[in-house]
Amino acid sequence: MRGLLPVFEPGHACVLKVHNAVAYGTRNNDELVQRNYKLAAQECYVQNTARHYAKIYAAEAQPLEGFGEVPEIIPIFLIHRPENNIPYATVEEELIGEFVKYSIRDGKEINFLRRESEAGQKCCTFQHWVYQKTSGGLLVTDMQGVGMKLTDVGIATLAKGYKGFKGNCSMTFIDQFKALHQCNKYCKMLGLKSLQNNQKQRKPSIGKSKIQPNSTTVKKMASGTLAERKT
Repeated sequence: MRGLLPVFEPGHACVLKVHNAVAYGTRNNDELVQRNYKLAAQECYVQNTARHYAKIYAAEAQPLEGFGEVPEIIPIFLIHRPENNIPYATVEEELIGEFVKYSIRDGKEINFLRRESEAGQKCCTFQHWVYQKTSGGLLVTDMQGVGMKLTDVGIATLAKGYKGFKGNCSMTFIDQFKALHQCNKYCKMLGLKSLQNNQKQRKPSIGKSKIQPNSTTVKKMASGTLAERKT
């Protein structure tokens, strides 16, 4: 992809990831190769899309006084190995150090390192920023890596996708994120709106009326109110 070069310097350690399609229930060689290509290409597309948002996030966050270093999602590349039975794979920089999962795919766990470390808080803010930037249509998930360098991220979108793009994670992750996210100081620096405020439903107010409603109308209003509360 343009703008991502140079890929690696000579002697730079890298990681090759092979996406085997046998688990998808087909043994026809052409189908396996095609599925292998789609899996590898999707990994590149998802991570490099998240990387694109991370660059915009960095451009907005870095000039802010006191914000400091911004997480980077490293690029991954599609490679073709024609002599191999599983010809398509991805390659990326090897991250050296302690690998930390700041968030997991199902969104149900709030990791202590995510909540307390600088990298974890900034990853959380990045998720919130993307969610607000896309009006709730897209969320970067699986925030993990070494320090401020991240890889193996995922993307969740609504069922209809976001601007023609569909993520590789369930849309339920978006609902889980809205329920679990807790804003931190970096969210406040960027002026992000609290998601908890959006979760609160306004209680229906009953205005004064000169005409008293009959019993049938009262029953309809009551049932409507109950439905709103359940929603």
